[in-house]
Amino acid sequence: MAAVAMTLTTLVPSQGAADAKIYAYPSKANYCPAGLQPITISGVICCGTPNQSVTYQQVMAHPVRRHKPVRHHYVRSARAHCQAGLKGCD
Repeated sequence: MAAVAMTLTTLVPSQGAADAKIYAYPSKANYCPAGLQPITISGVICCGTPNQSVTYQQVMAHPVRRHKPVRHHYVRSARAHCQAGLKGCD
């Protein structure tokens, strides 16, 4: 039974490979076989068909808006606020 399960898991394609983002690689020369073009997969340039409509450089060039942290200014009194007659107050 275990051998059958092991055989079926090797024959079924994994879902992780289907989710890989394949970007077109812009180049002036195309040395790939007919029907294929330069692509990047995880930073590696090879031949294939992209599944994304933009290049990796365009994705990374997208401006990210960063918000400045809000700083609160607190004013502290130089004198302690004590009731008259308490020990330690002047």
